[in-house]
Amino acid sequence: MDRFARDVTFIGTALVDSILRGLDPTPVSATGYRAKSGTLSVGGEAVNGALTAVRLGLSARILCSLGRDAAGDLVAAALEREGVDTSAILRPADHPTPVSTLLVREDGTRRSVTNEAHRYNFRPERYGDRFAGSRVLVLGSLFRAPFNDPAVVRGVVSAPEAADALILADTKLPNFRKLALADLADSLPRIDYIFPNEDEGAWCTGQTDPEAMADVLLGYGVRNVVVKLGAKGCLFKNGREMYRLDAYQIDPVDATGAGDSFLAGFAAALLAGRDHPDALRFASACGAICTTALGATAALRDREQVLAFLAARPDPLR
Repeated sequence: MDRFARDVTFIGTALVDSILRGLDPTPVSATGYRAKSGTLSVGGEAVNGALTAVRLGLSARILCSLGRDAAGDLVAAALEREGVDTSAILRPADHPTPVSTLLVREDGTRRSVTNEAHRYNFRPERYGDRFAGSRVLVLGSLFRAPFNDPAVVRGVVSAPEAADALILADTKLPNFRKLALADLADSLPRIDYIFPNEDEGAWCTGQTDPEAMADVLLGYGVRNVVVKLGAKGCLFKNGREMYRLDAYQIDPVDATGAGDSFLAGFAAALLAGRDHPDALRFASACGAICTTALGATAALRDREQVLAFLAARPDPLR
């Protein structure tokens, strides 16, 4: 009997995004402003990753915390509608679902506004039974709640239920609680793949060159490093291999969730037995497609869409 009940479990933040695109900074009245569009979208790295994973054909579960409120109901319904296993979701009565405000520029880049609800540090390491039996565990974002507490990170990666899982970890710049890479030193050797973007890599390693960032992370014991470079592509490095990929040429609308789609695509490719170059190509295509619509999960539909995207473009591997 297969001991794995799920392909992948995503652990991290779930929220609602209120997205304003094309905000005009000139007021139209004493208190009024205009924007080109306003949209509500479910989001958070765990939600974005889980939705992308099921659309790519994986069985996906999510361990997150949602309030017993309208925003939490919206997120739970969206996940259930697409077939994500929501049985591991926590619904505390005393904490609201986070709501983010995203200000999206015309080139697809964005600024975000968070609030106190985002700092809620639920304790996923206490719920090992809810992430047991997964081929892959995805830690939503090191340096952000719930993974801005070294004890939480250590508890998840060292849990008996994680022993047979491949562990992938995204990163974010810290917001409410500051900690350094050294604070996670005892947990980093258990991480198989880490995915900082260029700003995050510079912050946590003190380096400005992507290869040097990777070297610092490898020096802490992480087994494989992928540095996401936005419009400049990405860099992969481990103790034996190094690859650089150019970015796919697209017309971006909104970059929200692109890194989460990249990571979910990478996980899907690994589970399909792809080698690292192929996994990077597939992940990069998922991230690129994500940016072509407003909202973190609006653009990517299924694996066939990604394969068609790849077939129509030149190989980005340098």
